[in-house]
Amino acid sequence: MDITIHTSFLPHDDPDASLVFYRDVLGFEVRSDVGQGRMRWITAGPAGQPDTSLLPATPDLDATFEKVQACDAEVVQEPTEQPYGIRDCAFRDPAGNLVRIQELR
Repeated sequence: MDITIHTSFLPHDDPDASLVFYRDVLGFEVRSDVGQGRMRWITAGPAGQPDTSLLPATPDLDATFEKVQACDAEVVQEPTEQPYGIRDCAFRDPAGNLVRIQELR
């Protein structure tokens, strides 16, 4: 059996501190840093492992969803309270990849 972790979502409330930890402490590559202030999508992963990434969640799912929806992204799921205890939404990026965003609580 060949199982790997492709993407994990980690909530954060201080994106700059998260960058320092994952980039400077763990040595991860920052693959994207989109947004401004505390409202940022940061994707990072281990060097030499381009298929493994971390994507932190957002503290304001509704605002994030509105911003993504305004860009005409294909909405797969509006912000929804899931029965397993998280609130999230989903859309497709320009390449057709399913992207899920979880709300930080």
